[in-house]
Amino acid sequence: MTVLVTGGAGYIGSHMVLELLDAGEKVVVLDNLSTGFRWAIPEGVPLVVGDFGDRDLVTSVIADHAVDAIIHFAAKIVVPESVSDPLGYYENNTSKARSLIAAAVDAKVQHFIFSSTAAVYGNPQANPVTEDEPLSPVSPYGRSKLMAEWMLEDVSKAHDLRHVVLRYFNVAGADPNGRTGQSTANATHLIKVAVQTALGFRSGMEVFGTDYPTPDGSCLRDYIQVSDLARAHMDALRYLRAGGDSLTCNCGYARGYSVLDVIDVVKRVSGVDFPVKISGRRPGDPAAIVAGNDRARGKLNWQPRHDDLDGIVRQALDWERRLHNRRGEEAP
Repeated sequence: MTVLVTGGAGYIGSHMVLELLDAGEKVVVLDNLSTGFRWAIPEGVPLVVGDFGDRDLVTSVIADHAVDAIIHFAAKIVVPESVSDPLGYYENNTSKARSLIAAAVDAKVQHFIFSSTAAVYGNPQANPVTEDEPLSPVSPYGRSKLMAEWMLEDVSKAHDLRHVVLRYFNVAGADPNGRTGQSTANATHLIKVAVQTALGFRSGMEVFGTDYPTPDGSCLRDYIQVSDLARAHMDALRYLRAGGDSLTCNCGYARGYSVLDVIDVVKRVSGVDFPVKISGRRPGDPAAIVAGNDRARGKLNWQPRHDDLDGIVRQALDWERRLHNRRGEEAP
């Protein structure tokens, strides 16, 4: 049997493909390459270039490759963009997810792992936040993902499709073996932006808001290393295959760092003191959100291996250098 990875040519998806291959699984990738890269897919892994919202295409991929599980990463993920383009986010993250889930039901796929987000919590009442916290997203991005969660919950009650929803906190770092990393040129992830600035690939960076109710006034976040996140998906797949019931889990380290903390770490690890501009708040940004991860540890037996911000920053620096050299080699 085969695992279908949507968005498998992208940042987190490409790490998932590596994790599956390392575990001896057969994999097929579906990606429209809007933010992913052909070269991120290991040799021998089939790549179908297309849209996960194309129900006929998904149905044929499931049949052609004997797919028994779907791990769904493909999505729009930029919070400020979702505020300016809500319909685009509801189309891509919600409407197309409905088509993908319908194709899975029609083909009798039994296992579905969904890439969700801490943005479904909005501004939580307490941190670390547990999965039982009231859900109150403050951005169209968060709402679009929550709607997909609701669809999976309802579908799993009506059909033989068990699922695990993984709510990511802030994903960072790169494959420790240097095989893949965050490669999108204009990515908005804080650590990537800070690393690019340290390496001189950006002239500077902005901090959006220093008047939040946090220790230093900047937003507080939980940063999870990307290979640890991919391993959580692998643990979720094993859980479902062992007969586990549908489940929702947070994915984070239960530790928060402020934006200014992260910038200080990047400066220290890189040895570069780069310019930082202080700007106003962005719409849709909660003040602080940190993951409670007891459920993932207990139900999925997930054990983080890379819970070290200095190490995560070193991985990001190493990958950014590799990526810069790769682009230089590919330039005409």
